[in-house]
Formats: sequence, structure tokens, C-alpha cells
Amino acid sequence: MKIVKINTDDIIDWDSFHDLFSKKFGFPKFYGKNMNAWIDCMTSLDSPDDGMTSIHTSKGETIIIELENVSSLATRNREIYDAIIESSAFVNYRKIELGEPAVLTLSFHKTRT
Repeated sequence: MKIVKINTDDIIDWDSFHDLFSKKFGFPKFYGKNMNAWIDCMTSLDSPDDGMTSIHTSKGETIIIELENVSSLATRNREIYDAIIESSAFVNYRKIELGEPAVLTLSFHKTRT
């Protein structure tokens, strides 16, 4: 199981959100910086041959996204906070619809450790 820590204090707006996730997960240069592109990249976490991320997990395992200072993000930018939750759920739904196990787990932390 892999853990990717995201300090949500670094998320100020949509551009910073996409830049941060692109850097942490190694999205390709053609990443479209929108939630549909984010979902496409994250759906491929267990498919390294897709070339959509530099972080991978084995089939049947999840990657934990540890969201640090998440309460602050929920207060500052509820739209992005909600999008992370909804889009992560959609990634897992997409995998389950294909008969595959979920690939993402979210972990919420109020303060940085």
C-alpha cells in the first residue's frame, strides 16, 4: 500500500490543485488540468502501461491519498474539497463497473503531522 501526502494548504485555486496533483502523481505533460483528466489519470494508477501516472499500485491494492489540513481546505475552497471526494469516488466506481477493485482511499487529517 502506498501513501501520497497532499498538504492541502498548498491548494489555493484550481491551477494550484492541478499542479500539485500532477507533480505528486507524475501526470503526463498533456494532462488537461480539469477533473475529467484527473479522473482519467487516477483511474490508471494500477495500469502503468497507460503512462498516465508515475506512481502505481498492484491490482487489488489501493493508493492512500493523505489529505493534510483538510479542514482548512473545506473551509477555504469547498468546491475543490468536494471535487476531490466526488472524483475519487467516481474513479473507484469506474473500476468497480469494470469488475476491478477500487484503487483510491482518502485519508483526512485536520493538521499536519
